[in-house]
Amino acid sequence: MDRVVFVAASGAKQLLGRQTISSNNLANANTVGFQADMTAFRTRMVQGAGFDTRAFALDQSVGVSGAKGTTQITGRPLDVAVNGNGWVAVQAPDGSEAYTRGGSLRVNINGQLTTAAGHPVLGTAGPVLIPEYENLEIGSDGTISVKPIGQQPSTLAEVSRIKVVSPPHADLVKGEDGLLRMRDGSTAPPSTDVTLISGSLENSNVNSVEAMTDMISMARQYEMSVKIMSTAKEMDEKATQLLNMG
Repeated sequence: MDRVVFVAASGAKQLLGRQTISSNNLANANTVGFQADMTAFRTRMVQGAGFDTRAFALDQSVGVSGAKGTTQITGRPLDVAVNGNGWVAVQAPDGSEAYTRGGSLRVNINGQLTTAAGHPVLGTAGPVLIPEYENLEIGSDGTISVKPIGQQPSTLAEVSRIKVVSPPHADLVKGEDGLLRMRDGSTAPPSTDVTLISGSLENSNVNSVEAMTDMISMARQYEMSVKIMSTAKEMDEKATQLLNMG
């Protein structure tokens, strides 16, 4: 009897965790550049003295989805969409180098180029600083050119180049801040295989219908686990009554 309760309870606990991840994916269905988190269930034996007679379910992260979101044209000079299997390098809050596909960029009051979340965008020589300008252009290779205030329309000055990287997808891991990093703690080298599309943004790669269906499925499986525990309790009570009659 205890085995039934153990398996059902461990399964219900992991289903709740999976439900949390699915809810977070669905909540970010409209977040620019968001990459859906992926998990998978697996069985683990309970280690201990004697033979392994107990197993429990484990919901484990397997990284983020490598699917690409749709691209929308905004016409905004500071919006960039990553074209290909690449990422824009940014500086994480802890100072480390991290990566994102969220290309809605800003220039803060200090002239620093940042993402919409406030993470400084990295260039080939560190965080990108933008001088005051009348016009700004971002090339497909990440080169940032500006027309300084008061200069001729034909005057374009190259100020920096956004670092784009293209490490193998399996080498990346997602942090709690939503940014991806190299799994071994290193930094990815710049890539020339990836280009940027100026005036465009990549939407979230979350499939809302699929995420909703997954949440409904998890809810039904959770209800089933609870019903199994309830049935086990009733069977235990009936067995106790039969023993008392004897």
